[in-house]
Amino acid sequence: MKLKIKMFISIVSLTLMFLSIFMLLQMYVTKDYTVSGQTAETEKTAALHTTKPLLEVEKYYPKTTSATLVGMGDILIHDTVYNAARVEHNLYDFKPMLTKVKPLIEGADIAFANQETMIGGTELGLSSYPRFNSPYEVGDALKDAGIDIVSMANNHTLDRGEIAIQNAINYWNKLGVAYVGSYKSEADKEEIRILDANDITFSFLAYTYGTNGIPIPTGKDYLVNLINLEAMKKEIERSKQLSDVTVVSIHFGNEYQRMPSDDQKNIVKQLVDAGADIILGHHPHVLQPVEWIEKENGGKAFVIYSLGNFISGQRHPYREIGGIVQLTVEKTGFADNYTIEIKNPTFLPTYVVNRKFTVIPLNEQYPLDSNIYKDIESHMKKWMPELAILQ
Repeated sequence: MKLKIKMFISIVSLTLMFLSIFMLLQMYVTKDYTVSGQTAETEKTAALHTTKPLLEVEKYYPKTTSATLVGMGDILIHDTVYNAARVEHNLYDFKPMLTKVKPLIEGADIAFANQETMIGGTELGLSSYPRFNSPYEVGDALKDAGIDIVSMANNHTLDRGEIAIQNAINYWNKLGVAYVGSYKSEADKEEIRILDANDITFSFLAYTYGTNGIPIPTGKDYLVNLINLEAMKKEIERSKQLSDVTVVSIHFGNEYQRMPSDDQKNIVKQLVDAGADIILGHHPHVLQPVEWIEKENGGKAFVIYSLGNFISGQRHPYREIGGIVQLTVEKTGFADNYTIEIKNPTFLPTYVVNRKFTVIPLNEQYPLDSNIYKDIESHMKKWMPELAILQ
């Protein structure tokens, strides 16, 4: 009898001991622990719901992101323009000229402009047509308005020589505004300009048809990019390896002609087939239409043949009218396999007010039902009826 009692007690004791051990292990496995002051998930939960790292999981789900790009045309600073901006001797303020359009520019993820006159500064002596040199304060105004990158490749790049170019580049660098199409050295030229917005990378290239007969200094071809289709195609190919979207700025066409020439169309088609996604044209000083261009390998590219004058001293109804084009670029897919779509093309026609040279929406000068406004609207939508016109 005593033996049976001892055996019973031993069994109960062993049972209690195992239960105690089990409970202790359970408490240990399920208790919370902290790392750097933050409560971590329990080990038990981790054991029961083991998942792959977040980045690895995201590989299996396509991601969509988008960015907006705006572009504007010729910033051509005649003496009438910089005289209107003078606040005192050798001091200028161009910012009020852009107040009315600043919200659209700074609201974009990336903003581009064609800075047609070099901002070589007052120390070189300011000058107007035919050989321009502009105040540094032009750059201040563009930076303040939200411009991220400027093209310096145009027929006036060499107007005041290399020193004006180098002064301008130094000032753009000081402002933190990217420049393209004219460079301080060969090494500078080799570095493709890439801007990033919302996980979408944009590369920018820029070229001009010529420099008004002014020769490029020997051994310094980097001072201005001239149109050379074979070289351009190679740069586009290189940019495609470095970015999601290739934007090409081209200074070409015939002055004051409202429709693109056959030469413009041929250049655009070759660049699109080489891989260009967006082409921003300028030089005619008047607006030319927008168009979708089909790519050889599928998809389409956007082109505006001429953005017209954004700011200038030229006086003529069509030369006083320019605009801001806006595009949405959408990227969908995975880190190493994605598609790019250019969508929602919109256009704000603008007008340069005489004497003050303030850039305003066109409808503030010409009512929506006026002949000029209707003409500009139909002109820009000629080959793209879905183009939205902003007011």
